[in-house]
Amino acid sequence: MLLACGCASRPAGGRPHVWAIQAPLDGLSTGRMEQTPYELLGGREAVIALAESFYDAMASEPPLLAIHELDADGRVSRAARDRFGLFLVGWLGGPQDYVAQHGHPRLRMRHARVQVDEAMRDAWVRSMQRALDARGVQGAVRIFLDARFAEVADFLRNVR
Repeated sequence: MLLACGCASRPAGGRPHVWAIQAPLDGLSTGRMEQTPYELLGGREAVIALAESFYDAMASEPPLLAIHELDADGRVSRAARDRFGLFLVGWLGGPQDYVAQHGHPRLRMRHARVQVDEAMRDAWVRSMQRALDARGVQGAVRIFLDARFAEVADFLRNVR
């Protein structure tokens, strides 16, 4: 299995970077198909649902809840959920609406106000793993996403 870049930049042709996945086709032979994680997850609705599941899973991680704006019911606000969903759509290879509305993600800059240590990183990763479990994400795309989310979470650590 080989999966490539997940960044929000677009090469010269205007398409997001290609995610090359080598996987069995119809379980009978081995071939090459090129799909983004966005496509493999099922498109916009599935990615937005993953973002919702992520914030729902975060309810069992009080340190993560403490750094987010909450609604009257103690859940992460609709604005935060919508913004993250929009980011995930683009980051996973879908339409780049987040970049059009908010500019480059600048993840480190946007998270600089939060102390992200190993415990916070691990809580974030656990929440995302629970969300992926809840959405039934499996196979090659799950292996890839587990690794990529862990890499990004570790990249955002600013307390060593």
